[in-house]
Amino acid sequence: MNKPLRRIAIFCGLLVLALLIRDNWLQYVKADSLKDDPKNRRVTIARYSTPRGDIIVDGDPITGSTETSKSGLNDLKFKRTYKNGPMWAPVTGYASQAFGANQLESIEDGILTGNDDRLFFRNTFNMITGKQRQGGNVVTTLNAAAQKAAYNGLKSQGGKGAVAAIDPATGKILALASYPSYDPSTFAGNSTSTDSKAWTALQKKNNASDPMLNRALRETYPPGSTFKVVTAAAALENGLYNSADEKTDSPLPYIMKGTTTELKNEGNIPCKDATLRIALRYSCNTVFGKIGADLGNEKMLEEAKKFGFDSEQFTPVRSSASVFSDNMNSSQTALSSIGQFNTAATPLQMAMVASAVANDGKLMKPYMVDKLQSSNLDTISQTEPQEMSQPLSAKNAQTLQSMMETVVKEGTGTNAQINGVTVGGKTGTAQHGVENSENPYAWFISYAKLADGSKPVAVAVVIEDDKANRDDISGGGLAAPIAKSVMEAVIGSKK
Repeated sequence: MNKPLRRIAIFCGLLVLALLIRDNWLQYVKADSLKDDPKNRRVTIARYSTPRGDIIVDGDPITGSTETSKSGLNDLKFKRTYKNGPMWAPVTGYASQAFGANQLESIEDGILTGNDDRLFFRNTFNMITGKQRQGGNVVTTLNAAAQKAAYNGLKSQGGKGAVAAIDPATGKILALASYPSYDPSTFAGNSTSTDSKAWTALQKKNNASDPMLNRALRETYPPGSTFKVVTAAAALENGLYNSADEKTDSPLPYIMKGTTTELKNEGNIPCKDATLRIALRYSCNTVFGKIGADLGNEKMLEEAKKFGFDSEQFTPVRSSASVFSDNMNSSQTALSSIGQFNTAATPLQMAMVASAVANDGKLMKPYMVDKLQSSNLDTISQTEPQEMSQPLSAKNAQTLQSMMETVVKEGTGTNAQINGVTVGGKTGTAQHGVENSENPYAWFISYAKLADGSKPVAVAVVIEDDKANRDDISGGGLAAPIAKSVMEAVIGSKK
């Protein structure tokens, strides 16, 4: 071969090599980024070319798909629909042709669209038979009756708030409600005249109530006196006190160490040297604040972390980390130990606290997806209950149960009593605003115990009501009745 031809051949070979390298670069290295590129409309068209699979509660779908109206401007064939959208939005999230997806709709998008690698053989079979690709289903752990009770309770209250309910024995999330809420169906399409306007109206800058905030998972509140359950657990676990009826070393008045500031109780209640049972029943700030100071920041923080504080939870939807601070002085630790100062918790976190106590000290990892299914209902994956930690020994948990049951029988939680059912609980009214200038938050955490000894549900409720009369705001008055209705719904569904 003469030199010019050889040069041309080498040049052509280099071009072919460059083409192969570029092709492999695009197909393997850049495939994911190109697939997720918002400018790649082919992916969006493919995603909405078939109906999505469904999110299932109690065997019934709470989602659906509908064919969009024929329009030259709309090449997306199907859009998402929701049944009782506002009630279920904290669980499902949204899937929108224009605004993407979040929560379960996003996390399990591969299953719901049928694109998940685990559906490869099913999709291959469909391709061979000429059958259209179909999405799989996400089967949740939610209890429809409990969710309805939670949402309707919040809605009737009329303020802002949230409810989280858990099965203590497994960690299954039974209810997850947030109010005010939104209907994901209103912006599931891509119409600028309807969907875009609905989306814009829901944004916080345009709607002060922030209806798209998932308050059950993403908002942290000062837990107030409900945190005293954690402080009581720390006292028992660290041997500061060994029983519910042992008198505590609790002076009245109590001046916080290193200050001249008196930690006060709400009203004239019997808190001087009160037992843990009496202190929880009357919600004595002095007793639990001093317990926190006596134990110190390190031991209090260790116990709080065992309950899940300072860590995000993935259910699989992410829940914000609840907070119990490090490096606090004695007075700050005292205030934090009664659920004030820097202490902050999500409703899910406080349901986890009640759940661990109810489950004889064992905290199960909370989760809301029971299993994933293919389109023909074959199980692709099944979630197994998983122990997360052991915040209390069984003995100390049972001691704390007896204390929480006293709160409901004789204390501030009597509004949660259920005939024929033993209920344990703790109320809380948490300060809000600079120098407690705004209406406080009303809390209630609880669990129900049946005659056979089983404890099918633990609940946390928080209410923010800016319009309520300040003197009428209490955990027992506002939050406990909602918790009661959720517990009754779970119990009723098991009969």
